Amino acid sequence: MPSIVYQMNKKTGVTYVYESTSFWDKDKRQSRAKRRCIGRIAPGTKEVIPTQKREAPTGSGKKTKRGPVPITRTARCFYGATYLFDRIGEDTGVKEDLKACFPGSYRQILSIAYFLILEDRNPLSRFPRWAAIHHHPHGEVISSQRSSELFASITEEARQGFFRLQGKRRMEKEYLAYDSTSISSYSKCLRQVRCGRNKDHEHLAQLNLFLLFGQQSRLPFYYRKLSGNIPDVKTLRKLLLDMNTLGYEKIKVVLDRGFFSATNINDLYKHHLKFLIAAKLPLKIVEKHLDPVREKMRSFPHYSQAHQLYAYSLPITWEYVQNRPYKGDTLQEDRRMYLHLYYSPERALEDERAFTNRLVSLQEELESGQRHPDHEKLYARYFEVKSTPVRGTKAIAKEEVLAEAKRNYGYFALLSNEIKDPVEALEIYRNKDLAEKAFDNLKERLNLRRLAVSSEQSLDGKLFVQFIAFIFLSYITKKMQENKLFKDYTLQVILDELDVIECFEVPGQQRQVGEITKRQMDFYTKLGVTPPASLQ
Repeated sequence: MPSIVYQMNKKTGVTYVYESTSFWDKDKRQSRAKRRCIGRIAPGTKEVIPTQKREAPTGSGKKTKRGPVPITRTARCFYGATYLFDRIGEDTGVKEDLKACFPGSYRQILSIAYFLILEDRNPLSRFPRWAAIHHHPHGEVISSQRSSELFASITEEARQGFFRLQGKRRMEKEYLAYDSTSISSYSKCLRQVRCGRNKDHEHLAQLNLFLLFGQQSRLPFYYRKLSGNIPDVKTLRKLLLDMNTLGYEKIKVVLDRGFFSATNINDLYKHHLKFLIAAKLPLKIVEKHLDPVREKMRSFPHYSQAHQLYAYSLPITWEYVQNRPYKGDTLQEDRRMYLHLYYSPERALEDERAFTNRLVSLQEELESGQRHPDHEKLYARYFEVKSTPVRGTKAIAKEEVLAEAKRNYGYFALLSNEIKDPVEALEIYRNKDLAEKAFDNLKERLNLRRLAVSSEQSLDGKLFVQFIAFIFLSYITKKMQENKLFKDYTLQVILDELDVIECFEVPGQQRQVGEITKRQMDFYTKLGVTPPASLQ
């Protein structure tokens, strides 16, 4: 009697079901078993989804060969930009990983991602019009109803499998940039839409999106969403747990100062992770080491011509604390850390200008009687307010407090438990800014300024497809920056230039690509892609 065997694929996280039949092997004189895959387990339901059989053409008696899908129609359509995306999908492993995790729908996911990139901020209702004149992976029109069904079919298990596969491709000895953005929404149906600190300064409820980037590859490979009222500093511990669950090892992270807290630093040490994090100057660990070296660090030997600033580094110790409930005690010990200090004359002027403008604005609010509730702490810190019947309200600046603030114009600090050189630390940290710029691409170009979904399932699926498009955008942006293309072109100009290249398809013949100009070939080359073979 055949028995049923369950086995999970460690790469994708998918559990497959096998029919196992035992038999006696006379030659080896032992019991053996033959297995035949009959399906896979549907996430969350325990239901077995039967495996689709690959049948040979009727009457051929031969197995279907793997290879390009044969052309079955006569058509002329735009091909140049989608050809670029196809090659990027292969180079980044996105296509292969999507196919492994979404075998039945990866082509639809890619087609919608291509549409989101090319049709800047246009709604998905325009997909049929776009698909009718473009070559794309799915090759057929996806209606609004079908796209909604596609979003709802994207499971958490499959998403995590994709993150796991992409993470292993991205994490070769590089730092990972972790950052967040807020996405505004009018929806009252989404549970995680909450009022919080909106990074776009919009007076709307929001949810937060956190992204993990390869600092050198500049490609995103993981994201998570959470309630809009949760601050950045409270999210790092969950990130560390997620990375452990996904099997990521030997992680190096670079974080901005919004993630700095003693708890987070202790957690990073506890998980044996290498880190680089920005720190606020008023912190005791920074202040006590900065004051003695203010003048020394601003000497010529510490000047970096490449970055136009002074850089100084010194080893310090971190007082590590770990509560151990299983032993009923608290571990306390010193850990090695490096403090990197910087002074930028240009930044000092910018800090002074910005601080002065802020003081003027606060003073005008006080003296006009139009006080802002969020500014009460700043009023009390920088001004003394006096009111008389004749002269009215006068806000007098506290000179000692202003002088103390002025001491820190142009200074900033980074902390690391691995990087000893201050210039190297600065270069790694500044690359993190690419994550913030990438967020702008995500929100503007992929129409993420507003959430236009009404259910949690649709939201999760749509965010994932937009994330796939985001990987392609990040790859193109990196290549354009490396080859200084942004000096003369915008992203849209290059995509439009490539998008006009046509292809002609006839059943039984190879796809023919239309004429390609020298400029178009140059774009392909600088974007890291071999141009398609054309008629000339």
